[in-house]
Amino acid sequence: MEKAYKLLAKQQGISNKKAKEVIDRGLVFVGDKKVKIARAELPDDTRFRVEDVADVKILYEDENIVAINKPAQVDSYDIQDAIEGVELLHRLDRDTSGVLLLGRNREFIDDAINEFKNRRVKKEYVAWVEGVIYEEIEIEAPILTIKKGKAFSKIDDIKGKKAYTKVKPLEIQGKKSKVSIEIKTGRTHQIRVHMAHIGHPVVGDEQYGSRTQTKRMLLHSAKMAIFDYAFEAGEPKDILRYK
Repeated sequence: MEKAYKLLAKQQGISNKKAKEVIDRGLVFVGDKKVKIARAELPDDTRFRVEDVADVKILYEDENIVAINKPAQVDSYDIQDAIEGVELLHRLDRDTSGVLLLGRNREFIDDAINEFKNRRVKKEYVAWVEGVIYEEIEIEAPILTIKKGKAFSKIDDIKGKKAYTKVKPLEIQGKKSKVSIEIKTGRTHQIRVHMAHIGHPVVGDEQYGSRTQTKRMLLHSAKMAIFDYAFEAGEPKDILRYK
């Protein structure tokens, strides 16, 4: 028996540090099961499969803004660090793909962040969720976020902050539904918490109750509009069709 990251490092010819990083990013599988703990003890003959990450694509850029189609399993801050002279205007969870916006000059960045704070940014997502959704649903449930270690949010009627989510059904496959989701607020994990709250967690979101194992959480930032800008990121294969 040996720790997973050490076995992976030997098989891939990479450093132990790099092996831990790849496992933490959710890119390593044994068969169809994701390796979640880098220090987990596994048999010496364990064979790993490492998923490739799609390329980061620039949707649009000018002197004020850079719009990125972020692949899943890439950290928003890593994209910020890779592009000189930009700052994130918001962020997407590592597993979430789609439109990510960065600003290029201080005045624009400050104005854009103010737009987000004042709920004047249009944000539309597409997701696969557990269960069957036949009709439009509006969710207004206050969210409290606890940021000790890994961030976790929950519905809290007393301490929570206002949050609004609108869900529209797009497609049904078996006991899974594809939905369009519009959020007016931007609380931490808002979509994930609200969907779990109504009994339809995002597929693959084990933190908030999904029991379906997938390569990643099936949530995609499809469209975003701010000021006179409007951006759209095409759906990746795992969002376009569930199976």
